[in-house]
Amino acid sequence: MMEDTRWLNQVQWDEQGLVPVITQDAASGEVLMFAWMNREALSLTAEHGEAVYWSRSRRKLWHKGEESGHIQKVRDIRIDCDSDVVLLKVEQVGGIACHTGRRSCFFQQYLSEGRWEPVEPVLKDPDQIYRKD
Repeated sequence: MMEDTRWLNQVQWDEQGLVPVITQDAASGEVLMFAWMNREALSLTAEHGEAVYWSRSRRKLWHKGEESGHIQKVRDIRIDCDSDVVLLKVEQVGGIACHTGRRSCFFQQYLSEGRWEPVEPVLKDPDQIYRKD
């Protein structure tokens, strides 16, 4: 029997067939990252319990952590009141969500001097995370 996918039809996909996704730490509530999903990515995320996104730059599915090992174990999937934004609550394996080696992608803070300043530490050098063989 085929899986019921009506729940995917409730999502308000944009003209490219994408929906924005906010990813949050399930325990602390900290926002870890923002990304996009297409229908297949959301379906795979729900099916396997690990975050799968759509990479707009690479134009392909992206299983978070496929290169770094920093997978996101999904604890909850929600949708907003307009059905056009997905919220993932995850357990961030390895404690690093950002490709820069930081806990969160939101590590830059606006300062009154009119500039952005990194305010979160690099936990692991990206060259050690993404080894080029």
